[in-house]
Amino acid sequence: MGETAPTAVAMYPPMNFASDNWAGAAPAVMSALSRHKTGFEPAYGSDSLTSGISDRFNEIFEREVAVFFVATGSAANSLSLAAYAKPGGIVFCHKTAHIQVDECNCPEFMTGGAKLVGVAGPHGKMTPHGLSAAMSDYPDGVVHHGQVATVSITQATECGSVYSLDEIGAIREAARSRSIPLHMDGARFANALATLGCTPAEMTWKAGVDVLSFGATKNGCWCAEAVVFFDLEAARGFQYLRKRAGHLFSKSRFVAAQLEGYFENDNWLKTAAHANAMAQKLEAVVGDNGGRTAWLVEANELFPILKKSQFDALCSAGAHIYEWPVGDLADNIAPKEDEVCFRMVTSFATTEDDVAAFAKALASAG
Repeated sequence: MGETAPTAVAMYPPMNFASDNWAGAAPAVMSALSRHKTGFEPAYGSDSLTSGISDRFNEIFEREVAVFFVATGSAANSLSLAAYAKPGGIVFCHKTAHIQVDECNCPEFMTGGAKLVGVAGPHGKMTPHGLSAAMSDYPDGVVHHGQVATVSITQATECGSVYSLDEIGAIREAARSRSIPLHMDGARFANALATLGCTPAEMTWKAGVDVLSFGATKNGCWCAEAVVFFDLEAARGFQYLRKRAGHLFSKSRFVAAQLEGYFENDNWLKTAAHANAMAQKLEAVVGDNGGRTAWLVEANELFPILKKSQFDALCSAGAHIYEWPVGDLADNIAPKEDEVCFRMVTSFATTEDDVAAFAKALASAG
């Protein structure tokens, strides 16, 4: 009796491209956690390590900032917006923004009922014109319409694109025309920074950002997110918002420890640059096999469009990928009837072997 033929899944190593949240923690982060695992330190952020990391944020952003650790990106976004909440407040964001479609109305809840208004724009990016048009629907002084409160942009966006410094500045000018602050959802902050090749200061407060959701979990931390205020006055009282929301860590030093390993020797920039490079390699593989991407590949996400038969074959081969809604893509880009768009995300843990396995599986799909 002959041997059983190997299944399609057994023919390829795991291809984990579902999300950068699937990856473990980077070695430098775990090493730092191990260094600080013993001993006694004051609780609730009064420890020396948390204080030292706060100083490190000052160095990174080239000015004094107010830093508050939280557990999740959704908490960082929602509490950032809560700091600027108004009765009947309106928050403007791209229509595909994470706060709009993926946070279970947490921003509305944390802000006490603010309304999120989605603004259309190509490549997942809001435009100044689109923002100004959306804000014009809520004129100042008209009690029936509510009050403009905040503008939020995502860097890098949900479509994997990156706002240029000029684009951020232009959004900020539109926000200033109505005297409202600019929030940046930086869940993939380091990936965008690696793409632009600029400094953290240039991509934030120097471009007009008032408050940042600083994400590190997707880029190699275990659980480390922060709210960073560039306006210290706006941060007054934020500690109460964080405590009330249940995001004040008792053992804050273990978030600080992760960030110590994250920042040392520029590990955070190296891991982000690696993830971005892997995405570029996958983009080339897709192109070599007759596919295309829905949007520009500028960070560590890509959205290939391939034949349904190719997609099914990749899934059968063990690739962790899933379909993605394409919205209003131009006709020359949008998937045809026999095609599918799906999302792939790379991380610090993505290897050349992962890319090679995907290339082999896709080539075999025909």
